[in-house]
Amino acid sequence: MALSICSARAHPLQAEAINHTYVFNFDQFFLPEDPDEHVIEGGYLLMAELNCTACHRVPETWKERLSAKPGPDLSAVGSRLDADALWLMVRSPQHRKKGTQMPGLFSGEDGDAEKVEALTEYLSSLTKPARLLPKADLARGKELYHKVGCVACHEPATDYRPEKLSAEMSVEKPGLASVPLALADSYQLNELAHFLHNPLLLRPSGRMPNMNLTEQEASDIAGYLHSGRTPEQASERAALKVVHQGVEKGRTLFTQMNCVACHQTEPKLGKAIAAKSVVELKLKAGCLSEKPTSGIPRYDLNDFQKRALSLAITSIQKKTASVLTGLQKVDWQMTRLNCYACHDRNGKGGPEDSRAAYFGSNDGSAESLGELAHLPPNLDNVGRKLTRGWLQKILYGQGGSVRPNMDTRMPNFGQAQTEMLVDLLPETDKRETPVTMDISGLQKHHRAEIGRGLMGAKGLACIACHGLKDRKSLGPPVIRLTHTVDRLQPEYFKELLLNPQATQVGTMMPPMFIGRKKADQEIESIWTYLKEIEGQPLPEGLLSTEDFELKPEKVGRPIIFRSFIEGAGSHAIAVGFSEGIHAAFDSVECRWVFIWKGRFLDAMSNWQSREMVPIKPLGSDLKNLPKASGVREFSGYRLSKEGVPTMLYLLNGLSVEDTLRPIDGHFERVIKINGQESKEVLSW
Repeated sequence: MALSICSARAHPLQAEAINHTYVFNFDQFFLPEDPDEHVIEGGYLLMAELNCTACHRVPETWKERLSAKPGPDLSAVGSRLDADALWLMVRSPQHRKKGTQMPGLFSGEDGDAEKVEALTEYLSSLTKPARLLPKADLARGKELYHKVGCVACHEPATDYRPEKLSAEMSVEKPGLASVPLALADSYQLNELAHFLHNPLLLRPSGRMPNMNLTEQEASDIAGYLHSGRTPEQASERAALKVVHQGVEKGRTLFTQMNCVACHQTEPKLGKAIAAKSVVELKLKAGCLSEKPTSGIPRYDLNDFQKRALSLAITSIQKKTASVLTGLQKVDWQMTRLNCYACHDRNGKGGPEDSRAAYFGSNDGSAESLGELAHLPPNLDNVGRKLTRGWLQKILYGQGGSVRPNMDTRMPNFGQAQTEMLVDLLPETDKRETPVTMDISGLQKHHRAEIGRGLMGAKGLACIACHGLKDRKSLGPPVIRLTHTVDRLQPEYFKELLLNPQATQVGTMMPPMFIGRKKADQEIESIWTYLKEIEGQPLPEGLLSTEDFELKPEKVGRPIIFRSFIEGAGSHAIAVGFSEGIHAAFDSVECRWVFIWKGRFLDAMSNWQSREMVPIKPLGSDLKNLPKASGVREFSGYRLSKEGVPTMLYLLNGLSVEDTLRPIDGHFERVIKINGQESKEVLSW
């Protein structure tokens, strides 16, 4: 499928050229009219993002802030770009890719043509072809490019109209320049698809993050970016007719010209050559001179960027770095990673209106939520909002999305670039006056059924907006609460429910608990219910009759259900396994009472009846286990990572750990008495 000539002219690669080295957040947050004390911060940003410290040493106190980022991995660049594309990029990066942050190293002196050719021959020799990805659907690629978040940084096509714009509204061109895409047309198509599928393999700095595309989606977008494009030919190279230089010469030059300071090609190729320390630099010399000689990195800096860099260099030469607060460190890393292209935090950032128009929703019922339906969330207080585990899931690209109605995806910038935020955010976002919440489960009001009633249609009707498990809410698709306990810190949960608008900027959540005398207890009851959600029925309004049967095989992990079970007493603990074998434990007698096969339990009588009639196992082949002897006292149970419980009790004063695990259709029982372990098999 080929795009029309009109579409080709509207293509993102036709974006207006940027005639200076482009660092997105410098252009966004710094202006020539700004005072020096603000512009100097932009200078630090340029020093870091242009990788000045990959070559130039800085005083110890500045190292953390101005750390260099790893450049693109060139170990298989010959598979991605042909010799002409490589020659053009080496000869003059700014000519081939307007706005690039890569400096040029050649000014046209004698011998430059041979050096460029040698480097080209070396880089062309670095190949490692990738397996073939699916055939591209160009129309689908165009849709994805404009929906999943690419246009937060890159240029949208002029012939694409965001779905939510009304007919009378015109498509507004972004006011901020876009990160250039100019090499996409020169990439080998399959290699471009591989790059889009996992950019961090080639660009570990995370400045091009992983957008969590499937292989098909990556192939589709690659096909779209290739459509109607004609790679530039290196006519000058052909005209020069430089004789063959040899791969070995290029390999030597790659080290001698300090390309290794930023790029990796081969293991143990050579170490970076340290340039002058920043404290020794002279302004308007070296990289900042008007006409750098060959071998000196040449950036296309505009006058404003030179001013900012000069201020930063002078500052480093005169003083030690000030110690950044946690908030400043978070802001600095978010600025370097361009998180502000999508998110706002503490009044800074968020997509400009012209780009926000491309952030859409795939659920029409969500539109009543306004911007919450399609824009990435505000990050105020996120450090005290999310648990450490959930922060890691989100930042390390391990899932964690709770907004399936949004087309835009949370990108993965790589653990190396974001792990500092996992430590910094909780500390920086602490509340001055901590909220306290009892989640022990020991209070009388810590009963799941109370929380379930409050959430249901006859209670506070939380389900009007929030879904649970596989059920949508009764109204607009606000975040489902299934993973609340894993996702939210309990103190934030309480803070939010008590005063939503003050806690979470822009939320549409109503202040349901204002004026309620037992608000604290009710919130803790809801938390208890959400903590036990896997073994509890859905709230009234979401429930169907099928929900009463507990199905471990559907959940994919053990289900623990405490109830009055026939034959196991009123304090029984039933454990259902997805393997289809189950067991009941009597917490009064502290023993496994019986095991059975097949279906687990029907909890209807427990959940619907006040009489608490004993429930019976649904399966077959029930086998009673021997009675227990000795004085026993129950101490609770401990769950493994997989959710398997270990029963804890005292036997004649000795501590016991008692575990059943399904293995090959039977149970292996592991008992530890004061640390001494024994095993037995329970079978039918």
